[in-house]
Amino acid sequence: MSLFKARDWWSTVLGEKEEFDQGCLCLADVDNSGDGQDKIIVGSFMGYLRIFNPHSVKTGDGPQAEDLLLEVHLRDPVLQVEVGKFVSGTEMLHLAVLHSRKLCVYSVSGTLGNVEHGNQYQIKLMYEHHLQRTACNMTYGPFGGVKGRDLICIQSMDGMLMVFEQESYAFGRFLPGSLLPGPLAYSPRTDSFITVSSCRQVESYKYQVLAFATDADKKQETEQQKLGSGKRLVVDWTLNIGEQALDICIIPFNQSASSVFVLGERNFFCLKDNGQIRFMKKLDCSPSCFLPYCSVSEGTINTLIGNHNHMLHIYQDVTLKWATQLPHVPVAVRVGCLHDLKGVIVTLSDDGHLQCSYLGTDPSLFQAPKVESRELNYDELDVELKELQRIIKDVKSQGVWPMTDREEDLKVSAVVSSSLDSVSQATNVEVGADSVPSITVKISLQNRVVLQKVKLSVYVQPPLVLTCDQFTFDFTVPDMTSIVAFSVYLKRSYVPSELEGNAVVSYSRPTGIPRVIQCKFRLPLKLICLPGQPSKTASHKLTIDTNKPPVGLPSLFPDFANQSDDDQVNVMGFRLLGGSRVTLLASRTSQRYRIQSEQFEDLWLITNELILRLQEYFEKQGIKDFACSFSGCIPLQEYFELIDHHFELRINGEKLEELLSERAVQFRAIQRRLLTRFREKTPAPLQHLDTLLDGTYKQVIALADAVEENQDKLLQSSAGLRSATHLLILLVRLWQKLSADQTAILEAAFLPLQEDTQELGWEETVDAAIAHLLKTCLSKSSKEQALNLSSQLNIPKDTSRLKKHITLLCDRLAKGGRLCLSTDAAAPQAMVMPGGCAPIPESDIEERSLEESAELFTNHKHLIAETPVPEVTALQGVLE
Repeated sequence: MSLFKARDWWSTVLGEKEEFDQGCLCLADVDNSGDGQDKIIVGSFMGYLRIFNPHSVKTGDGPQAEDLLLEVHLRDPVLQVEVGKFVSGTEMLHLAVLHSRKLCVYSVSGTLGNVEHGNQYQIKLMYEHHLQRTACNMTYGPFGGVKGRDLICIQSMDGMLMVFEQESYAFGRFLPGSLLPGPLAYSPRTDSFITVSSCRQVESYKYQVLAFATDADKKQETEQQKLGSGKRLVVDWTLNIGEQALDICIIPFNQSASSVFVLGERNFFCLKDNGQIRFMKKLDCSPSCFLPYCSVSEGTINTLIGNHNHMLHIYQDVTLKWATQLPHVPVAVRVGCLHDLKGVIVTLSDDGHLQCSYLGTDPSLFQAPKVESRELNYDELDVELKELQRIIKDVKSQGVWPMTDREEDLKVSAVVSSSLDSVSQATNVEVGADSVPSITVKISLQNRVVLQKVKLSVYVQPPLVLTCDQFTFDFTVPDMTSIVAFSVYLKRSYVPSELEGNAVVSYSRPTGIPRVIQCKFRLPLKLICLPGQPSKTASHKLTIDTNKPPVGLPSLFPDFANQSDDDQVNVMGFRLLGGSRVTLLASRTSQRYRIQSEQFEDLWLITNELILRLQEYFEKQGIKDFACSFSGCIPLQEYFELIDHHFELRINGEKLEELLSERAVQFRAIQRRLLTRFREKTPAPLQHLDTLLDGTYKQVIALADAVEENQDKLLQSSAGLRSATHLLILLVRLWQKLSADQTAILEAAFLPLQEDTQELGWEETVDAAIAHLLKTCLSKSSKEQALNLSSQLNIPKDTSRLKKHITLLCDRLAKGGRLCLSTDAAAPQAMVMPGGCAPIPESDIEERSLEESAELFTNHKHLIAETPVPEVTALQGVLE
């Protein structure tokens, strides 16, 4: 038994299987008895209206029959009950009952009884209003400052406020931007209505503004009629509380101000009349109802808050003063005066438990027995302490965080087949006339201990696809070995940006700790490339310098060599599975290799494969000082063309989606018009609506196809841009002889991990990362390190800023700048989030030098032919 349990003064259960909500409970002297005693009015969703005048009962006795003054079945569900001065010509209290489509106002009266059954009570309908819209809730008060009477405002389910001046309907107004109705309250001091919209904002509307605003009945009329029907409805003030509100209550704070209390899903707020927060309190439990009331302490307000843990908390401002336990979850709580007992707490649950209680404590009659005192054995305590310390040390040695030596729990290895599949597994390919090969990859998993929830996921770069990319395993005993095999093939007619695959294994250790292990594998070049004829001319050329004598191309690429062609010692052609050709030449007199192609992005895979095979060749020869370099101009102009093409596709995709959205809205509007015409009893002419519907449907289908086609082009452009980015990073690394750490920083800046979408694309992400490098490790002065964290990543208007930053990055690397992440003492660096990069302040001198360096980087269309290299003639002679 809880010490702080609510003391039950009177309770009952209403009906059977009836439902109630927060508006179904009200306390007032509804029969105008004049003795100051409140009655309890309860309405239910089953349509029952009950009025109680409870009396104190002895412990164990139930409620008496005379406690129920009145019970009436009103047939319609009762949404809310309120008591006020609702009848004109009198200041007597009357009962307002809100139904879903009707508002009824009753007078409650009692007749003295002459027998022992007591007084008789009855209700009389004074007037009713039939509602054109489904009601949600209502509030009342002296709207407009009227004296001696109360007006009623009803909020409909579609966000319309309907004001009734007692027996007559006054006006109706739609709240701007209303989607779902929220709690509604009236502030007499400011003469305004306060609600919480579906945008999770507390909004206040002046009654005078509502009265003179546009009439809701004319909302659907033409624009000319709307302009002449009244003023625009504007909100007085708003406050974003970030959560949906359960209830609103307004309490006078003092004679000159009042407070607006808002109960949210996790907090309750106290606001001033102008919408400023007076205070707020974060709640520990999910609340169900609340009731603020004036405190005996001056300048403070008490608040009753019921929650779903059967508790009722009493706060004085934000300080918890009392907590009491209830036998049910309250959905409505009120405080009233019952039979000269002031401050009785009345609670109502959703299933009809009505209870009147007061705060108090139950004295505890239990006394704990005295514990027999005994002497402590310190030797035994020392032994127990050492044992516990040993257990703690063993647990710490196992480690909670993943450690490298714990990867022995599971060993993962990948083996790529040395030859292509005899029967290709490629299906539904879009490569053209070429037969698409496939290759088999085997993943082996060997566990050391029992593992749970082992899942294997395999990833490759598009347009490469897998025959199966998800596998699950069950290692129930140690030292099990599982092998899975799958095939990889090219599905689309463009080149992937990488030939590297990644196998990721996730599992849970016996202790429940999740772990992830990854294993990378490299696919062969012959999977996407075939031997081809060398090309004499090409638009894009690159020259790679080495420090070792040239190696014959057939020994480097034996899988592409033709034994019958003796001229392949210094030249070799490659044909990618999309139609593009790449030519590789080796100089006879110097230590240079040239790669050329019609497509700039197609140079990447052959160039990277050449460097990898050269390194592998010289490692087998025992030569460890082999190095490659690049002394030409960085091909920024071709790279910028790919960036512009990719950005243009993104802009086109955004425009197509907007146009498709407009056509979809138009299509639904025409459908509604046609449906209205078809439902009419007297058929009306369609006025070519069917023709307009058919034309709009064709436009929607055409736009959807255009969006899909543009998306496919964007994927292809993204793959090409990623390949060109890999090539640019490789050339910069060879040009400036960057270390592995510096290359990793460059890759992190140019190759973000997230997918390219309309909301967050490659251009703005890379621009933010490069701007961060220019402001930190590559900055020239402390002024450039002044970072602005207020901006966000948005799609840019054009790519000029990005291209400018890339050119500036290459310029500063050429002038001796170095990439690093550590803080330099000479030039202090400030960390920045990717979304917080501001434009880089650059002087006029730097602008001019930047333009000169841009010409240096971009004038390279035929950099081999334009550079007077002695062996150029020999290289051309190989092709002739």
